[in-house]
Amino acid sequence: MQCHIGLDTLSLKHLGAASVTGLDFSPKAIAAARDFAMRAGTDARFVEAPVYDAPEVLGRTYDMVFVTWGAINWLDDIFRWARVVAALLRPGGRLYLLEGHPQMNQLEARNGKLELEYGWRTPGETPLAWNDSQTYTGDERQLTHTRCYEWIHPLSDIVNALIGAGLRIDFLNEHEIVVWRAFPDLVELGGEQFALPDSSPKIPLSFSIGATKP
Repeated sequence: MQCHIGLDTLSLKHLGAASVTGLDFSPKAIAAARDFAMRAGTDARFVEAPVYDAPEVLGRTYDMVFVTWGAINWLDDIFRWARVVAALLRPGGRLYLLEGHPQMNQLEARNGKLELEYGWRTPGETPLAWNDSQTYTGDERQLTHTRCYEWIHPLSDIVNALIGAGLRIDFLNEHEIVVWRAFPDLVELGGEQFALPDSSPKIPLSFSIGATKP
C-alpha cells in the first residue's frame, strides 16, 4: 500500500513473491512504477487509487500487506487505514509495517539540539501544515504545489487500530536508525541508514510492527 514508484514492490517480487500489487494515489508515481517494472522485465500489477479505496479497487485479498517509510504520516485516520489493511488480508495473512517513529516526528533540530515542537497526537481535522519549496528527495527543482499536510499517530493508536480491526499483533520493535537524514546531525552508518551520534542521548527513530489476520 502507498507504493510510490514501486521499488519495494519490485524488490518483493525479485525476492520470491509469487505475485505483487502496488497501490498509490499518484498517477505520476504509478506511471514511474510501471516503467521501472517494464525496464526490469518484472511482472507486477500497479493500481492508481486512494489507499482508503484499496479493498474495493483491488477486488482481492493477499498473503501480505507491506507498508514502509513515510506512508502513514500522510493519513488523517489511522483507524480507517487499519481496517483497510485487515480487509486486504486473507485469513493467516500478515501485515509488515516499518515507519519513522512518532517520537522522532515530534522534534525539530535547532542549534545542534533536538527540541520538542509538535504534539504527540495530531487531530484528524487539524493536520500539521507547512510549505516546502523542494521535495524531500534532494531534487533541487522548485515545486509548484508546496503545501504539505501531515499527521503524527502515536504508537498506542497504531497498535490499537490494528487490534480493533481484528488483527493479532505479533511484534512491535523500536529502532535507533532511519533511512533518511531526518536531522542534520545524524551520522550515516552505511546501507542508507542514519543514527544519532554517540555523543547524543538516543531516541527511537523508527519502529516496525508485524500483525496477522486470524
